[in-house]
Amino acid sequence: MQKLKVIYEDNHIIVVEKIPNIPSQADKTGDMDMLSLVKAYIKEKYQKPGNVYLGLVHRLDRPVGGVMIFAKTSKAASRLSNQVREKVFRKEYIAVVDGKIDEKKGILIDYLYKDERNNISKVVNKEKKNAKEAKLDYEVLKYNEIKNLSLVKINLHTGRHHQIRVQLSHFGHSIFGDQKYGTRGKGKQIALWAYKLTIEHPISKEKMIFKDLPEPIGTWCILKNDKNIVEEI
Repeated sequence: MQKLKVIYEDNHIIVVEKIPNIPSQADKTGDMDMLSLVKAYIKEKYQKPGNVYLGLVHRLDRPVGGVMIFAKTSKAASRLSNQVREKVFRKEYIAVVDGKIDEKKGILIDYLYKDERNNISKVVNKEKKNAKEAKLDYEVLKYNEIKNLSLVKINLHTGRHHQIRVQLSHFGHSIFGDQKYGTRGKGKQIALWAYKLTIEHPISKEKMIFKDLPEPIGTWCILKNDKNIVEEI
């Protein structure tokens, strides 16, 4: 079984690092998933008999790693789900993208259409049936001139299917290693990571911020030996 990295845990919630290339929950592949992994961890740690309750509050795309929270009680699950709807629950990402972005900060607004049959989304005219507005803001943290890659921080305003990947690709700066929407790094791990999660604790109402960064290896070596960036994000 995969080793689980636990970032925070109490009687109501558990925050872990989602492992890249593992689905958030069971899917048709039958591969091990994060929900099952965390359930197994709780069952073993507390020697719980029978089934373990664990609420899936949000998801991350299969190839994406980073901070993920699960609810250990139905009350916590309900309250966290409300936070998602009310946009109190916030996920922030970092990504390594192709090329140099001229504007250090910016907002991207597009209309996306999800192609259910092929499991892809595309930017379309807002008049297209079932098109949904997608909005995010970004900030460039670093540019590597030798590799022509930029490290960016991304804050989602909406939560559309494959939103970050589609919008950045349409912007002309696709994510390195993105097999569906990318132009560079085919065969590599996608350089998209959910590094920060902000919630209100479902019981105490305390504002809580959880952070987790990828190991500075491979494409993520752009983070290596750069304390300013690590402190800034």
